Amino acid sequence: MKNVLKMKWMVLFVALAANAQQEKGIIGSSNWLNNWTEFKPAKTEYNETTQILYGKITTNTTLYKKNTYLLQGPVYVTNNAVLTIEPGTLIKGDYDTNGALIISKGATIIADGKETDPIVFTSNRPGRKAGDWGGLVILGDAPINKFGGTSSINYDLDPSQTIYGGANSQANSGVLRFLRIEFAGKKIKGFKDYNAITFAGVGSKTVIENVMCSFANGNAFEVLGGDVAMKNLVTLRSNGDDYRFSQGVQCKIDNSLAIRHSYYSGSTRARCMNVASYDKKEEADFSKALTNVVATNCTLVNSTEQLAADLASGLVKECVFVSDNASLSLKKSVISGFSPAVVLDDEIKFEGGGLKKIKLEEIFFNNCKGNIFAENSTNNEDLEDYYGNNAFFNVYENTPNAEMFIDVVKATPDFRLKIGKITASK
Repeated sequence: MKNVLKMKWMVLFVALAANAQQEKGIIGSSNWLNNWTEFKPAKTEYNETTQILYGKITTNTTLYKKNTYLLQGPVYVTNNAVLTIEPGTLIKGDYDTNGALIISKGATIIADGKETDPIVFTSNRPGRKAGDWGGLVILGDAPINKFGGTSSINYDLDPSQTIYGGANSQANSGVLRFLRIEFAGKKIKGFKDYNAITFAGVGSKTVIENVMCSFANGNAFEVLGGDVAMKNLVTLRSNGDDYRFSQGVQCKIDNSLAIRHSYYSGSTRARCMNVASYDKKEEADFSKALTNVVATNCTLVNSTEQLAADLASGLVKECVFVSDNASLSLKKSVISGFSPAVVLDDEIKFEGGGLKKIKLEEIFFNNCKGNIFAENSTNNEDLEDYYGNNAFFNVYENTPNAEMFIDVVKATPDFRLKIGKITASK
């Protein structure tokens, strides 16, 4: 009987320990990065192209795992067509013709991979590099806060096929699940740069889960307007922002990871999270919803092994930036290795109640050169006092990544916090 009781207490202790380990940052009973992610995509060998996709897809079409596809130039899924991609399918973007896949408003993509058989978009070049091809663009008819209620993506594309925005917040653009996008973000002279994935006016019935963007030359995920819920996202060494939100998007992002590196950030500020309500204030319709992002259990980490040297040389930038007229609620998350952790637009006034829109709660600030600052200010005493209040449950630590996370060395790293790291912090 004693042995049975002892066993029950051991099981309870293990359960409590697991919960303690997963109090902040990405969570999971096991490492959910296993099987479907790839952290060295430049060394991965892929099959040769067997079929070419070009022009417009106007009828329901399926891409099969047995084939390897090449996106030659921008490929549009239009005319309310459904593009279905089988698990395990490989699709390459052509470097010479700026290959890209655009899901036009009204069309649908069903890219429903499996944990052991993900769908992969990558470059067709032998020596793959960031910005080799365009990326994936998904356009819907959910609300945006630009005058007129619609806009168009300016990537040197067919204007008639790149309109987004509308009145249907529950619009369904399809499913993205167990999917990787590698080496996207082509720069187009005279036009806006591609992102790895652009969601524009995408509605709440769209499923976005377990998606990884690696070595994007633009932003990894850019969300323009719409109403979206996303979870289990991963970004690796983006040149631009990892997650950029604008144009009045209403977004919930959960259990997601951003891995930056000092030497891969762009020359201008590139952040893990960039939260704004508009690109140009004069284009915003303030009668419509402004951007509101709720982010929970996110891990935002600078993976450099020479943090002190990179900080001293100015290579490290802020992790999170929030613009005026935007709202961010960041909870139960980890910010590790930035300078500083968070920067707020200097139009967000402390005395005007502006901080009510910026909730930073139960955050683990680690190895940051400063925590929370107003833009263009070196004095952050008021902000530190405010967010340092015990009511916010924020904690501060200076621990190397290798000691703080379960395993940052192996081929598929585990960026869940080690047991006891939170409780030992102060």
